[in-house]
Amino acid sequence: MSERPVYLTPEGYDQLHKELNTLKTVDRQRVAQRLHDALAEGELIENAELEDARREQSFVESRIYALEQQLRYAAIIEKPETQAGVVTLGSHVTVCEVGGAEPEEYDVVGSAEASPIHGRISNESPLGKALLGKRIGDKATVRAPDGDIVFEILAVH
Repeated sequence: MSERPVYLTPEGYDQLHKELNTLKTVDRQRVAQRLHDALAEGELIENAELEDARREQSFVESRIYALEQQLRYAAIIEKPETQAGVVTLGSHVTVCEVGGAEPEEYDVVGSAEASPIHGRISNESPLGKALLGKRIGDKATVRAPDGDIVFEILAVH
């Protein structure tokens, strides 16, 4: 993993920290018990439960490592107060696709917290990159396979 900052909102930082704590204190012990129980069954050849428990252990340990790395390089996003009306990391933006119907609202967050379904777009996504530095009334162009999509910035909070 690179040493680039992982941008997180204070809420996102807390959420990742809680997930890490749960993985270390609950899930690790549960998987260890599964491994112990599967080993106690005897026959190691074709022991499906043992193989499944090992896969789960691998997943849990990988997730713990990933979360530790994200938290190690975390840079907390504070609500932008300078440059009012300019889209920055942490901004809440209302945009409308030119020629589109309904305005859409997004929070511009770091990639670790991105969830477009929940209105949270990454600053590294095509739309996030296009919006950064723009002001109310500006247009942001996103290159898509079917052609460019142009968004007008209606509000920045």
